[in-house]
Amino acid sequence: MATVSLKKLTKNYGPVAVVHGIDLEVADREFIALVGPSGCGKSTTLRMIAGLEAISDGVIEIGGRMVNDLPPRSRNISMVFQSYALYPHMTVRENLGFSLKIAGAAKEEMDRRVAEASGILGLDQLLNRRPSQLSGGQRQRVAMGRAIVRDPDVFLFDEPLSNLDAKLRTQMRTEIKKLHAKVKSTVIYVTHDQVEAMTLADRIVIMRDGFIEQVGTPDEVFRRPQTRFVAGFIGSPPMNLHEAAIDDEQLLFASGERLPLPSQFKANVGTGDKVVFGLRPDDIYPTGHGISSGEDADVHQLELPVTVTEPLGNETLVFAEFNGSDWVSRMLNPKPLKAGDRVKMSLDLSQAHLFSADTGKTLRG
Repeated sequence: MATVSLKKLTKNYGPVAVVHGIDLEVADREFIALVGPSGCGKSTTLRMIAGLEAISDGVIEIGGRMVNDLPPRSRNISMVFQSYALYPHMTVRENLGFSLKIAGAAKEEMDRRVAEASGILGLDQLLNRRPSQLSGGQRQRVAMGRAIVRDPDVFLFDEPLSNLDAKLRTQMRTEIKKLHAKVKSTVIYVTHDQVEAMTLADRIVIMRDGFIEQVGTPDEVFRRPQTRFVAGFIGSPPMNLHEAAIDDEQLLFASGERLPLPSQFKANVGTGDKVVFGLRPDDIYPTGHGISSGEDADVHQLELPVTVTEPLGNETLVFAEFNGSDWVSRMLNPKPLKAGDRVKMSLDLSQAHLFSADTGKTLRG
């Protein structure tokens, strides 16, 4: 396997820049997910790594070798796309071995690699079937098998699960995680689905408008977002975000409501500063129906009117009005609530976030 290095990687279409000089280091055997909204540049970045898209400036290195001008076939990468791209007239066995056949591999070597990939992905019983006889999940496993038989330095995945239904996506996430553990490969995985990124990746690269907003482990980007954008993008439901002003160690909201300034930010802000206050749904909950943060908890209580509830079985999402809009909270061991009820909410301010209203960057020291 191999490292991947992007240095000041840039892509322009005429006068329009779509990837703005990004830097990224991917370690050997690391699983990296590129995630972000549509148009953020994640798929363009992947296509430049693959050699399917010419770069405008910068350097791409795979295994310490600069590959800027090398065609895709010379980069020793394998790519799995959203569409399965299987040959309909070939069996699974023939699809798996086709790239090796074109490359002139010996039959013994081809059979060995096909058998190895088939064993890893559990395709042994399907080798004589054609794609039309397979389910969507089975077809995607064959597509991954075609990538495995090439024995590449790097696997590139471009939204491979987008065509599958919710149940199959969950199943295939497990398959991909097992695959990475078995082949111990370097993986760069593009997705718009933060659940895929959080569950699969060693580190997540969050992109926005052609820039990298933050790189970190799933826990880091969830618990320590560096920008307002990351805070609102990662997490489902997303973080509750409200603009406020600092007023004598209090947060003053546009509605006139106030909250105590969380102690962890007192050294970094002063009266008159404009900020964005953030709190995840897990950290605001009907009193007695949440997860305590233990001795470090800084719990503030207030009563809010319920606007909507979404029962999910073992938990209920409660939408309550605060500062003129809905705050989302997660209620564990739920009790019956309905729109119009007033409920006492506990806010764990030790888990709160503050961002600059001007720059969007975290104010955490």
